[in-house]
Amino acid sequence: MFEIPVKWLVFILTIYLPFNIVVSMNNPLTRKTYIVQMDRSAKPEYFTSHLEWYSSKVQSVLSKPEIEGNADEEDRIIYSYETAFHGVAAKLNEEEAERLEQADGVVAIFPETKYQLHTTRSPMFLGLEPEDTTSVWSEKLAGHDVIVGVLDTGIWPESESFNDTGMTPVPTHWKGMCETGRGFQKHHCNKKIVGARVFYRGYEAVTGKINGQNEYKSPRDQDGHGTHTAATVAGSPVRGANLLGYAHGTARGMAPGARIAVYKVCWAGGCFSSDILSAVDRAVADGVNVLSISLGGGVSSYYRDSLSIAAFGSMEMGVFVSCSAGNAGPEPASLTNVSPWITTVGASTMDRDFPATARLGTGRTISGVSLYKGRRTLSTRKQYPLVYMGGNSSSLDPSSLCLEGTLNPRVVAGKIVICERGISPRVQKGQVAKQAGAVGMILANTAANGEELVADCHLLPAVAVGEREGKLIKSYALTSRNATATLAFRGTSLGIRPSPVVAAFSSRGPNLLTLEILKPDIVAPGVNILAAWTGDLGPSSLPTDHRRVKFNILSGTSMSCPHVSGIAALLKARHPEWSPATIKSALMTTAYVHDNTHHPLKDASAATPSTPFDHGAGHINPMKAQDPGLIYDLKPQDYFDFLCTQKLTPTQLKVFGKYANRSCRHSLANPGDLNYPSISAVFPDDTSIKVLTLHRTVTNVGLPSSTYHVVVSPFKGATVKVEPEILNFTRKNQKLSYKIIFTTKNRQTMPEFGGLVWKDGAHKVRSPIAITWLTPVT
Repeated sequence: MFEIPVKWLVFILTIYLPFNIVVSMNNPLTRKTYIVQMDRSAKPEYFTSHLEWYSSKVQSVLSKPEIEGNADEEDRIIYSYETAFHGVAAKLNEEEAERLEQADGVVAIFPETKYQLHTTRSPMFLGLEPEDTTSVWSEKLAGHDVIVGVLDTGIWPESESFNDTGMTPVPTHWKGMCETGRGFQKHHCNKKIVGARVFYRGYEAVTGKINGQNEYKSPRDQDGHGTHTAATVAGSPVRGANLLGYAHGTARGMAPGARIAVYKVCWAGGCFSSDILSAVDRAVADGVNVLSISLGGGVSSYYRDSLSIAAFGSMEMGVFVSCSAGNAGPEPASLTNVSPWITTVGASTMDRDFPATARLGTGRTISGVSLYKGRRTLSTRKQYPLVYMGGNSSSLDPSSLCLEGTLNPRVVAGKIVICERGISPRVQKGQVAKQAGAVGMILANTAANGEELVADCHLLPAVAVGEREGKLIKSYALTSRNATATLAFRGTSLGIRPSPVVAAFSSRGPNLLTLEILKPDIVAPGVNILAAWTGDLGPSSLPTDHRRVKFNILSGTSMSCPHVSGIAALLKARHPEWSPATIKSALMTTAYVHDNTHHPLKDASAATPSTPFDHGAGHINPMKAQDPGLIYDLKPQDYFDFLCTQKLTPTQLKVFGKYANRSCRHSLANPGDLNYPSISAVFPDDTSIKVLTLHRTVTNVGLPSSTYHVVVSPFKGATVKVEPEILNFTRKNQKLSYKIIFTTKNRQTMPEFGGLVWKDGAHKVRSPIAITWLTPVT
């Protein structure tokens, strides 16, 4: 009889149970949360308010028994939206939602979507240290009147990173407020934290009431993620910041003079779209200048993506929106948050590392990384037995992954155990090994992670190693009867070369929703970032970790996104008149594509040069971004005209057009004609089409009188000609247009990459180029 090994039962149940719960809820009469977008201008005059009209619409579709009872019509609406989006979130069953979708005045209905979080040296690495009194980011431009809204898990207000000493009074235009609850009172807001709100109605509609004893039903952060991202955006300088002695120095946010407004949308069970949408809507009404959103869901069509629609409304109101690209790399086309009006941020490394070593019984020393600091230590003079619970086969083995309940204490006790990355969190593998009696762990990368090393604050002595070295160590453990090793921890190392490197986990293009919009937009530091932390959770985030720290080191595009949000705040402080598109253009066209060894940026997953599908326009360069020379500007109508090229129906376009009653001008012959700072030429699968022309317009924000010459990199598959090759500007804010003519010489099976640069002697205005030839259908 076929038997399933006991160790696989945990693995199978882990995957099966959540799936089963989702399937069991798929009943047409089960109430779910739907986001209902309304045509605000269609409200009949006899309704005194929009909410009254929205409520009437919802009531009109309720199942008959409920109307007669008339008991819970009020409960059905959990949010109303009024600023970046118009409509309500309501609890409906499938039939009611279908009826409501047909009603007059209803633009669209979206089912609730679950989003996930995309989880000190960076200011110096980016050239933002304030010690340089000649810095363009001097205190005079510290951005005291710029407010960044952070959508996340809340904030730990006692952190020194949110000290408001020396800050000016809160701007009078600010309309936000501090909501109170367990662990969070009015006095927790100050001149740094100027607002704090919570959004949980959508979450509770799906999961049931939040247990106020287990979770703060207030802006207080017990997860740590929100505190970390908020401090990265705009944390005040804190001298002597460190994590258990690692990364010692001054921790400060990108815009230490900017204000923070906290919008808590993520809870223990995730983040839900109705809550996120309400937070965006509220933040824009409150008066934020920048929105920092380090979370994402899957990719869906523009008109079905509620976050994309809310971000469009925010952009219309002049708010810059930056979002994390996701941590699903290095898989191609793994991006989230790809709308062109969102700045999509990937992750890269810095020139700081936390070296650790594993010395094998053979005498060979393997380099790795770790943030371990604890009472348990391994003697470097002694060797410890080494064990690997996997086999030679490449098939998945729960024991090799050190999943819960898979390690036999009789086999691993007193030994260093080798665990492979995957399925469970990295630090949890160490906890499993520790519980089984292991004295240490070597965490080995697999092909999915390559040679990228991410340091963690482990609960037992542990060293993370790359895939190649991991294979070597596993082979040694399997083939040697008396395999041994010891582990050593080397502290903090600076000046790492090469850096930056694109993180292996950073989600990649191409942007399959629209190939002509090159994504991600940019990369920023997202590996081993030190920032403020919650006082409620240990640095490993495991409930068994009783250590408490003021700062923690995290990695993810969640960490790179607030770097860009903070730098956008600095640019807004220096140039209050700049639109979100202008700020994005300045960030993208000044980004760099070479590391500190003067070679092209590398991809950590392959140790080969990265491409614009990995790094977008390049690595953020805030010093250059404040004076970009030329910018590619875009107005809300331009983005709408782009949507008109996306084969959307008039009803689908209404989702974006209702705020300003927009209509298609048919001004773009091709989606690639959107005046975007990056350039993506897509040849159709019709091989007879050999010439493709794209158009761009640049605005002079530099010296009134300036002359720019163009330089374009060569391509194997096409010739690229720019007309005109010289742009002569005679005044500031003057606009001049040019066209790029792509002529196929030899169709390539893979995309080709290069760049276009406008130079005037003082500025280099660079746009990445991607050329893709779609494969003919046979």
